[in-house]
Order: sequence, then C-alpha cells, then structure tokens
Amino acid sequence: MSTSQVVPLRRIAGFRNFWLSRVFSGLGSAVTTVALPVLVFQESKSPLLVSLVAAAGTLPYLAFGLIAGAVADRVDRRTLMIATDCLNALFLASIPVAWAMGALTAGHVVVVAFLSSTLALFFDAGLYGFVPDIVGKDSLAQANSAIYGAETVVRIAGNALAGGLIVLFHPAGTLALDALSFVVSALFIRAVAGVAPRSASSGSKRPGFKESISQGLRFLIGHPTLRIMTVVGTLQSFSGGAIVGQLVVFADRVLGIHGSDGRIGLLYMAWSAGGIGGSLLLPRLRRRFDAFPLLLWVLPAGALLGLVVVLTTIWWVALVALAVWGTAYLVVLVNTMTYSQEVTPSELQGRVNTTRRMLSSGLGVPLGAVVASTVTVYAGIRAGMATAVIAIALAAVVVWTVRLGRLLGPSPKA
Repeated sequence: MSTSQVVPLRRIAGFRNFWLSRVFSGLGSAVTTVALPVLVFQESKSPLLVSLVAAAGTLPYLAFGLIAGAVADRVDRRTLMIATDCLNALFLASIPVAWAMGALTAGHVVVVAFLSSTLALFFDAGLYGFVPDIVGKDSLAQANSAIYGAETVVRIAGNALAGGLIVLFHPAGTLALDALSFVVSALFIRAVAGVAPRSASSGSKRPGFKESISQGLRFLIGHPTLRIMTVVGTLQSFSGGAIVGQLVVFADRVLGIHGSDGRIGLLYMAWSAGGIGGSLLLPRLRRRFDAFPLLLWVLPAGALLGLVVVLTTIWWVALVALAVWGTAYLVVLVNTMTYSQEVTPSELQGRVNTTRRMLSSGLGVPLGAVVASTVTVYAGIRAGMATAVIAIALAAVVVWTVRLGRLLGPSPKA
C-alpha cells in the first residue's frame, strides 16, 4: 500500500482525454460485439463461421501476445495506439462499403474480425505502459478502475443499443459507428497532454527482437509475487469464461428462465453491473490494503458467492449473487493488472503485461468456456457452472498457501 498522496484524476493532465478515448471506442466495440456475429450468420447461415468470429476475439492473444508486447516496448506508445486505431477504422469501414457495393462475403467479415482483434491487442500492449506515463504509479488503481468502470457502462449501453441500430441500419451499416469511434479515439489520444514521446531505443543498445521477448518473460517468471498473481488472474479469467459460456443453459435448466424471457438479460446485466461496483470499490480497498493481501479475502468471498449461484433455484437470488460476484471478479482482475504495472519497469510494460493478458484472456477465458461446456454435457449444468467456483477456490488456496509459506519461512524478495 503506497503512502504517497494520491492525486485526483481530474488534476492529471491528459487523463480526461485518454478516458474519453476509451469511452467512445468502447461504445462502438460493444455495438460491434453484437453486430458482427449477426452479420456473418446472415451472410453464411453457418454456426461454424459465427464461432470463428467469437474466437477471433481471443486467438490474437495466443498468436501475437509476445510479439505485441515487444513491439510496444520498442516504439513510441502513443504513436502505436493512434496507428492501430486508424487501421481498425479502415478495416471496419470496409464492411459497410463492401455491403453497399453488393460485394460483402462472410469470409470478409471473419477476416476483419480477426484483424480488428489483433490491432486491439497491439493497442492494449501500448496502453499498459501509457497509463502509468500519464497518471504515475501511485494513481494507477484509481485510473484503471475509472477506465474499466467506464468501459463496463458503455458495454452495457452499447449492447442494449445494438439491437435497435441493427434494425435501423442493417448489421453492416451499424459497423460504421465502430469505425467512427476508432477515429474519435485516435483524436483524443493525440490530444493527451503530459506524456513526452518515447522510444525504447534511447540509451543503451537495444537488444534483438528474440532477446527482447525473453527479457519480459524472465521478469514475469522471476518476480515471485507477480508470478503468483498471474496464475491467480488466469484462474479468475477461466471462471469468467465458464460463467458467461454457461449462463444461458443455467438459466434455462435451473432457474426456469426459458426462450425469450427478459430475465436472462437481467442476469447478464447483473454480472456486468457487478464490474461497475468493483471499479468503484478497488481504489478504496487499495488505499487500505496492499495488492497481494487483498486477494486473501476477495477470492474466498468470490468462491462463496459463486457457490450461492450454483446451488440456488431462485432467479432473484442468483441475480443478486451474480452482481456481487461480478464485483469481486473485477476487483481481482484490475488489482492484478494494477500491481503488474506498479512493479514492472517502464521499458518492460508492454512485454510483461501482454504476456499476462495472453494467459488470462487468450488462454483462461476460452479454456474456461470449453471445460465448463464439456462438464455440462457429461455431468449436468450445475457441475459445469461449478468449474468456475472451483477455479476461484483454487486461486484462493494458492494465495493462502503462499501467504502462510511466507509467514512460516524466509520471506522471498517482492
């Protein structure tokens, strides 16, 4: 826990512009999350291609995570983020243009989905080091919570707006909104003040690309606390993939919410709204607790809330438990990311944090969805949902084992 005075974000030059860039881009992306699978299904009638569009959101982290981190640490981060925003705008705009010309194909949509997610990965790689440059490390928990909270709000709003926009403008036409949002985001990032241009090439001789990647891996593996928190973050993401992937089935088979019953939307909103609560709660918790001790209590609480969801048959009980569980979930994820940014040297931010994200988003989320669905098929929906609870409980066991080991034995270097 830092003893430094935390500066209010409103006093930090540049943060408002960066926050606005995330709001506009997040709103457009939330609409696209709904419009893209609808569009590819309209064009192909193929569930396989729809699945490929969904997979496009996570595959780039596995394919290019290490590369993106190394690139972000070798170039000016602001320039990288502006470039990826502009390219994303061009790729997404190609869909409504092709549709208007009568030349749109399902393959075109799938390729753009993959390229857009890949560009978002490179943007995030620059973001991890750019935010500490804007706000300083003492204000990271506050800044990350403000960013994640805003993105959660606009994701809910964008998902809600998407249905009406698709009807009014067709799924292809709706994607023009996301293209525009990337242009707006690039303009706001260009306007961020207080961050000098940087290049990892300044100072000592820059290592080769392979060695550059190895440096990031060595730092992550060699830092005892960060290594454990990365494992915890991956287990937490596994649980998120399991929950979201099986929530419709759980609602149908256990809670009696069938077909087009509007309560299913409330369940998803409860999970997302919990994330807003987590974004508000984390800065207060971090002012009182260090990052690792915070996990000792939040993880067991998340496991207990998950158990309530799995065991209940009353929909409103599940609704409340999901909301509070979502709060604990986001506290863990943002706390882990914030700690990583705090302890990682500026020149390694991209490599270390994209590696973490590769394990959590690229591996944890899809693996959780696959494992939970497989368990559901063979052992029932309660068992499938229980995989999420088991993952969080395992994370709690890990942090408590490490904590007790440090209390009973010699303390490792933090």
